[in-house]
Amino acid sequence: MAVHNDTGKRGEELAANYLEEKGFEIIEKNYRWKRYEIDLIVKKEPFLIFVEVKTKTNTTFGFPEDDVTLQKANQVMAAAEEYVYATGWKKEIRFDIVAIVIKGQSVEIDHIVDGFY
Repeated sequence: MAVHNDTGKRGEELAANYLEEKGFEIIEKNYRWKRYEIDLIVKKEPFLIFVEVKTKTNTTFGFPEDDVTLQKANQVMAAAEEYVYATGWKKEIRFDIVAIVIKGQSVEIDHIVDGFY
């Protein structure tokens, strides 16, 4: 597996652990619909939250959250719409970003509420 794939997987694990520690319930990891993927689907009443996780090993070329493009946001929202329909969710939803920078043994996690919509 390529190093960037390892970094991404580690970031998703760190994000899931971070959110669980903050009281979020993990509902799905790597949810797929068609060719789209949602990294994490979590719940914290009254919200069902669709989370895009972005991880980098440095910020030389920008912050992780900068990599959530309009195209990526639209893909996550399309998959989320299908998930909400399929599960019959009737309460609030939102879209968050968890941006992670891993520098050696140091890890910085930034949870951005309503990162896109």
